[in-house]
Amino acid sequence: MPISRRHFIAACSAVGAGATMLPDALYRLDAPITAETIACAEEIAGITLTEEQRAELVEDLEQHLENYTSVRELALPNNVPPALMFDPRMSGTRPPSSVQGVRWEPAPVDRPSNDEDMAFMQVAELAYLLKSRAVTSTELTELYIGRLKQYDDVLHAVITLTEDLAYRQAARADVELDAGVWRGPLHGIPWGAKDLLSVRGYPTTWGGSTIQGSGTRRERSCRRPFGICRCSADCEAVTRSTCMGGCLVWR
Repeated sequence: MPISRRHFIAACSAVGAGATMLPDALYRLDAPITAETIACAEEIAGITLTEEQRAELVEDLEQHLENYTSVRELALPNNVPPALMFDPRMSGTRPPSSVQGVRWEPAPVDRPSNDEDMAFMQVAELAYLLKSRAVTSTELTELYIGRLKQYDDVLHAVITLTEDLAYRQAARADVELDAGVWRGPLHGIPWGAKDLLSVRGYPTTWGGSTIQGSGTRRERSCRRPFGICRCSADCEAVTRSTCMGGCLVWR
């Protein structure tokens, strides 16, 4: 059974060749895909793969063909409607009628004796420390901002450090948590967003100077001549995180 072009390109992408001419060159060959045919297609595409990558590509494509063949062998008549919803319950089971929802509570954990260990704690653990007031959101924000400044010359993980915004959000979270208001596991947690998400008052560069100011309709609406995009509104993901009490530290 022939493989679809979409899945063919997906298989090529697995070895890092999806963005080249290799998928088209191979797909148009009227011959079985082997390491030898892949090597011929490399000349057309102008790339060079290793023997290991060629073998991996052949194996991946063969696996796709086997999967598609097994699907085609499934006897599914046309009068069977497609699934319109996903229900994880086993057939014949019903949820308890008394359940009104699920409220997650963080498990107790002790605050580490040093900041290095605390920096690597899981969000669920930090949530308990924040809720129990063993640590403040401002302390965590200061910790992670300090580590970003210390290590970003090596990691290159930060495009824009939203330091002022993070401290404002952390201060608000601490006021609420001190008053016994807990919004959930992300309340007071410092976090980072991709540079693809618009944040009010901060630049959105999409990670590259050649496409600064491009993107969604909201981002295009706030372009500035010869400058980067500074959006007048947060994107939905940032808005939702703010509502849950998150503190945006970097992008």
